[in-house]
Amino acid sequence: MAKSVVDTAEDVGVCVVGGGVIGLTSAVVLAENGYRVRLLTRDAAGDTTSAVAGALCWPYLIQPYEDAVRWSLRSFEVLAGLAERPAETGARMVAGIMAEVAADPGPDGLAAWYDAVPGMRPARPDELPEGYGSGRRARTPLVDMPAHLRYLERRLAAAGGVVERRAVASLAEAGRGAGAVVNCSGLGARELVPDPQVYPVQGQLVIAENPGIDTWLATADSAAGETAYVLPQPFGVVLGGTAREDAWSREPDPAVAEAIVARCARFFPALARARVLAHRVGLRPARPAVRLAAERLPDGTRCVHNYGHGGAGVTVAWGCADEVLRLVRAGGAAQQPVGVPAPG
Repeated sequence: MAKSVVDTAEDVGVCVVGGGVIGLTSAVVLAENGYRVRLLTRDAAGDTTSAVAGALCWPYLIQPYEDAVRWSLRSFEVLAGLAERPAETGARMVAGIMAEVAADPGPDGLAAWYDAVPGMRPARPDELPEGYGSGRRARTPLVDMPAHLRYLERRLAAAGGVVERRAVASLAEAGRGAGAVVNCSGLGARELVPDPQVYPVQGQLVIAENPGIDTWLATADSAAGETAYVLPQPFGVVLGGTAREDAWSREPDPAVAEAIVARCARFFPALARARVLAHRVGLRPARPAVRLAAERLPDGTRCVHNYGHGGAGVTVAWGCADEVLRLVRAGGAAQQPVGVPAPG
């Protein structure tokens, strides 16, 4: 893909901190728009929280809704295009249902998402699982994250970006010698900024052999500590899950895994007999509101923060990356974070 070089980009180097889907996507957009990009990451992409994600394109555990929907729709557009080359990009378009217990769930901050996603419609009663009174059926991107992260790494390299594996002690250290630093450190922002408003939301998954499921199903309850979703992926079917705030453990709990399989088997009974292939635990980097804003570091380096995406990293990655590009182009004028005051 050819790079379009902006007027001032040739002399500007940008250091991106964080090698998950938010950092990689931001780095790709910057590099493909003419910026010299160096990405610093402690972990290989396959070892980040992003690699564990179920990766259904749907705003989940993210605020503020108005911005999240706008970012999500941009990412939907990009991922739908990438889904034309699933083997290369890891993205596919898959039909499924988001089910609600209530027959009339009432006002929802995602109404703009429901209205804008192509082909989304209310689920018919015969399409809903037993015990659920409403839902929405849609064909949405579903992403094989390990494959997608490898794709983003290749795309970044093709645009001239460089990935450097090392821990970052401070944002000032990361930005030394660069024209700007972009902070996509996720949960690491809690210490790196530091921002005490960042906290983990633990998610445990079970990967099982797919007994023939070709549609996704998820239950909508962002306030629940336990949810149910079934996501067919090329490597098996992803069964979830949990959403436990301030839980830091990355070790799978056998009892939780058993309960996950049981919940999912209510919807697809064959899952009760499916062979379990793997257990995964990831820590979603949550925050009361996403921080996507520019400021000056104490040494004068401009810094664009892009973290706190909760359970919607892949869902908003491309929309947020476009905003990062705009803020870098703007020259780093200080701006307030979306939704809440800056920490400190």
